[in-house]
Amino acid sequence: MVSNIQNMENLNPQVMRILGKEIQNLKVEPVEGISVILDDQDITQVEAIIDGPVDTPYFGGKFRVKLTIGKDFPQGPPKGFFITKIFHPNVSSKGEICVNTLKRDWKADLGLRHVLLAIKCLLIVPNPESALNEEAGKLLLEHYDDYCARAKLYTDIHAKPSESSASSTKTLSNSTVASSNIQHNIEISSSDNSEHSANKKSCNGVNGHENNAVKKPISKKDKIIKDKKKTLKRL
Repeated sequence: MVSNIQNMENLNPQVMRILGKEIQNLKVEPVEGISVILDDQDITQVEAIIDGPVDTPYFGGKFRVKLTIGKDFPQGPPKGFFITKIFHPNVSSKGEICVNTLKRDWKADLGLRHVLLAIKCLLIVPNPESALNEEAGKLLLEHYDDYCARAKLYTDIHAKPSESSASSTKTLSNSTVASSNIQHNIEISSSDNSEHSANKKSCNGVNGHENNAVKKPISKKDKIIKDKKKTLKRL
């Protein structure tokens, strides 16, 4: 409670008004697939639940994220963290998020809605070129099926608590075997899937990146990945 009061005291009245207005807007017009959790005692800590997008290994999961608002907001961006454990190139083991919207591309008029949408878009099209999780980034580029299997395994265990069981812990400890089993059940959806196309379109102008660093023969699966990336602009 003391820290909450201190956080609030660090904000000047103008920043509090801006935050209050943005939070009210999120209540009135919520972002699709994102549920905002508000702390009336401390508006500098904004949490949200992001639904895993369709046709991604995160589908079916609910991922809790936190935005920490600093006293320089909105001139400075909030800090973003995943509270729910996730296997993703742009999320560190501590939950830190690497997205240019929260760094060099930040603008004072973007706001919390844009930040939440940018994080959701990262689940649809990760950016291995700025990986905080190097293993995930390498798997995404070189062994896409293995990446999907690992990401889906983490989703099943950490983002679906209602479906967890005692065997889940055992499965995680033996993730190599579990990943190979799950891998056979993963389907790469066609690029004309209407619902996924709508998700990609909603990310246009929010996040975007192309990976030109890797030169290799393009398989059918690689082509699908490349097509997804081409729908967006560079972060």
